[in-house]
Amino acid sequence: MAVYTEVTDEALETFLTLYDIGRVVAFRGIAEGVENSNYALKTTAGDFILTLYEKRVDPTDLPWFLGLMEHLAAQGLPCPLPVRGCDGANLNPLAGRIAAITTFLPGVWPRRVHIEHCEPLGAALAQLHLGGQGFTPSRANALGPQGWRPLLQKCLPQADALLPGLGAELAASLDHILAHWPRHLPRGHIHADLFPDNVFFLDGKISGLIDFYFAATDIYAYDIAVCLNAWCFERDFSFNVTKSRFLLRGYSSLRPLVPEERAALPILAQGSAMRFLLTRLYDWLHTPAGALVTRKNPLEYMKKLRFHEAAASVAAYGI
Repeated sequence: MAVYTEVTDEALETFLTLYDIGRVVAFRGIAEGVENSNYALKTTAGDFILTLYEKRVDPTDLPWFLGLMEHLAAQGLPCPLPVRGCDGANLNPLAGRIAAITTFLPGVWPRRVHIEHCEPLGAALAQLHLGGQGFTPSRANALGPQGWRPLLQKCLPQADALLPGLGAELAASLDHILAHWPRHLPRGHIHADLFPDNVFFLDGKISGLIDFYFAATDIYAYDIAVCLNAWCFERDFSFNVTKSRFLLRGYSSLRPLVPEERAALPILAQGSAMRFLLTRLYDWLHTPAGALVTRKNPLEYMKKLRFHEAAASVAAYGI
């Protein structure tokens, strides 16, 4: 979350006339994140989040994202519920952007991941996958394997300035990943970005899953691989196999993996590491100085990618 577009008091008051959620009590920007502008909104009816979608989000995708969130909330998943206006619309213009209001979820995301976070996280991910099965519209994953080579091509001319030999190493790794990418694993709707800052905990339990704006229809086990990369590496980038074991145990308690999914985890984890490495590398190389987007070090994911490439089997993940 972040704030890139400012909202005046007058614009907010006019916007809220489209909704039946009372009068403004408090309104403040939320500084975390990189994609959209987010505000904490308190009205006489309760607490909400106001999101203004910035240029990196395709507005034609928004009905799908919000529809999936509505569906998952109806299935009991603790995710934000889009608030519909008096005319039934859940998207409206504000300050030159398309905006939505969602319900506020209590809790705190874990600044440092501990083993006890991982099993509930795995179970919540399985709940998301199972709960999404009744949502029939689909959305291609724009940041899936078909998007990685074009992204790498945009980065290659400057990649070695960050680390000598980086371009050649990434090209070889991507060739291997794409040549071995599984084609026939179970698929459905995935979150695709379930990092710790998108998961809230309250009293030891998960109280919220947020930020569905990378969600897509893709391989379920790829979503697990995203979480292995995001949750199971320590700050020195060593892999914590105990965290992985608990994450996978939580997931399998609701949706057991088929043998083909287990066997594919190393290549899926390589692909997940490649996806986040490339998007971070692109931002690192192409974001102008002084821009509001917070750049993240892509080399962190180079270290993760190398771990997965060295994994001799799925046993490296605690299975």
